[in-house]
Amino acid sequence: MTLDYIKREMQIKNYSHKTIDSYLYCIKYLITYYHKPPNKINTDEIKEYIQYKINKDVSSSTIAVYINAFNFLYQKIYRRSFDLKINIPKRAKKLPIILSKTQIQTIIQNIKNTKHKLVVSMAHASGLRVSEIQSIKIRDLDLDQKIIHIKHAKGKKDRLTILSDKIIPDLTKIIASKNSNDFIFESERGGKMSTRTLQKIFTNALKKSDIKKLATFHSLRHSFATHLLENGTSIRYIQKLLGHSNIQTTQIYTKVTNPNLKNIKSPL
Repeated sequence: MTLDYIKREMQIKNYSHKTIDSYLYCIKYLITYYHKPPNKINTDEIKEYIQYKINKDVSSSTIAVYINAFNFLYQKIYRRSFDLKINIPKRAKKLPIILSKTQIQTIIQNIKNTKHKLVVSMAHASGLRVSEIQSIKIRDLDLDQKIIHIKHAKGKKDRLTILSDKIIPDLTKIIASKNSNDFIFESERGGKMSTRTLQKIFTNALKKSDIKKLATFHSLRHSFATHLLENGTSIRYIQKLLGHSNIQTTQIYTKVTNPNLKNIKSPL
């Protein structure tokens, strides 16, 4: 069976584009490693390959993707009695990188292009992922209610999130000549802006701001949640705005913002 066939099967089963790309990547490199078709690769060889990846210090989350990809391939495609169970090394529990409100203002001020400035402002103001910024269409905005309808987000879930008063004037201008089915942020050639372009907009502004934190575009979403929590917003509301299925995912932000901790003075 070809990779095109495997891809078509995942599309039929309504897997997300990101999952399809990740699984095909894993399967492709398994084939390259053994130089034979996947149906000729046995379970012990697959375990050996996973161990090879672990020894290469590949992250535990990436190892989990490989395991899921191979379970899909052999259970769903080849109908083999197959259940790859491997003890994955525990994932390091890293706290998200948060930018202060002042730092975000500085970053935005260092962006000259109006559209690019709006991209970064909206990502922070509404807690959006890169993929969500890319996919928002005019019809998804309710400027009167100050709400954005995020459709088919991570996990194929829809949700509502808030829209800031401050960006509505610029947003109104940028969508004035567009149709309801158009993307808000289009590339110069039309269609969605690329992930690379969006990340580059943020990275360039971060450098110009002389901020030394290892922040990424996703740090805007982390900062959105943290700033809401600091303002006294209920963790349950934040969970809904972010679209988290599990409250424990949202509770990570309680570890990076603790007013009581900030009030403690160092003995030095």
